[in-house]
Amino acid sequence: MGAWSKDSKSHVSTMQHGDFAHNEKSFTASKDTSVTIQLIDKADRTHILKKDLALLKGEILDATYMSKAGLLEFLEEQIDDALEKDVLFSLHMKATMMKVSDPIIFGHAVEVFFKPLFDKYSTVFNKLGVDVNNGFGGDLLSKLHELPELEREEIQDEIRKVLEYRPSLAMVNSDHGITNLHVPSDVIIDASMPAMIRNSGQMWNKDGESQDTKAVIPDSSYAGIYAATIDFCKENGAFDLKLWELYLM
Repeated sequence: MGAWSKDSKSHVSTMQHGDFAHNEKSFTASKDTSVTIQLIDKADRTHILKKDLALLKGEILDATYMSKAGLLEFLEEQIDDALEKDVLFSLHMKATMMKVSDPIIFGHAVEVFFKPLFDKYSTVFNKLGVDVNNGFGGDLLSKLHELPELEREEIQDEIRKVLEYRPSLAMVNSDHGITNLHVPSDVIIDASMPAMIRNSGQMWNKDGESQDTKAVIPDSSYAGIYAATIDFCKENGAFDLKLWELYLM
């Protein structure tokens, strides 16, 4: 493992309200029963999602949601904070496992980070059928090639301008300009956070150099273990893997 410094600015940022963990509700059946799951939309219309779902006594029914407004506010705060602290902005998700929620969260992160770009060219992007849930590079950049040259170059120039005053993005591949927000499946938290911790709590910037990093993990359900690990390493230094080897012997 790389050496850790007590002065490291690397840290985990997670939602303090409005996420899946904070909104979770559960019900334990006191007897054999059946329930109906329904959605009441903004127009006060009721949609039956599941009717007469049988529950046995003692079974647990659990539900939660993430607030979009809370998520967007959180992302904006973290982008500003990364810029102020001069650390890399990185997003850590489970998009290949949480195939419904996490690509949507990833898409919101792309839109918030590049908000000036989407505000200016939303009509163009809608015509191209850009789906930000597939990432900044996975959908937007790839579809720019469908535009006339002058229009494409104008948007590419605007992207460069946005990147100049936003915090630096952590890179998946610095040599090829692949950022942390390019493709959801490129940064899976189970692999990306251990790699960051092994690398002195740092990720790679656009110049191919290690830099202190803000690890943005929107849902607090699984952020705590990584936050505690980083705090431990700041205080005590890197883990001694020789002790682990002795334990395995």
